[in-house]
Amino acid sequence: MNESTSTIDVPSPEQCCPSVLAAPLDAAEAAELSSGFSALSDPVRLRVLSILATSSEGEVCVCDFVGPLGKSQPTVSHHLKILSEAGLVQGDRRGKWVWYSLNRDRLASLRAAIDT
Repeated sequence: MNESTSTIDVPSPEQCCPSVLAAPLDAAEAAELSSGFSALSDPVRLRVLSILATSSEGEVCVCDFVGPLGKSQPTVSHHLKILSEAGLVQGDRRGKWVWYSLNRDRLASLRAAIDT
């Protein structure tokens, strides 16, 4: 990570999903966590998150993912849609382009769920 990247603050257990290591999850908690972790299970989506996390502006235009990822624009949009549906990124439409940024709270809640 570069110097302009901020760290992710992990909320207290009361603010997010419980740790999967602390107590059994109910069905709703398991489904919520599963959607986030499932979205992270693809190398392209992990690279998207990495690009967003290291962006000095804190956001990246959808058009700027195509080159670094070596994927077509429809493929990039597909991966961003999955990340967005899982709550890991959010988009802001500006004219014909969408600018994406990380949902750091959602990432922190997933991280907290596997912390001991």
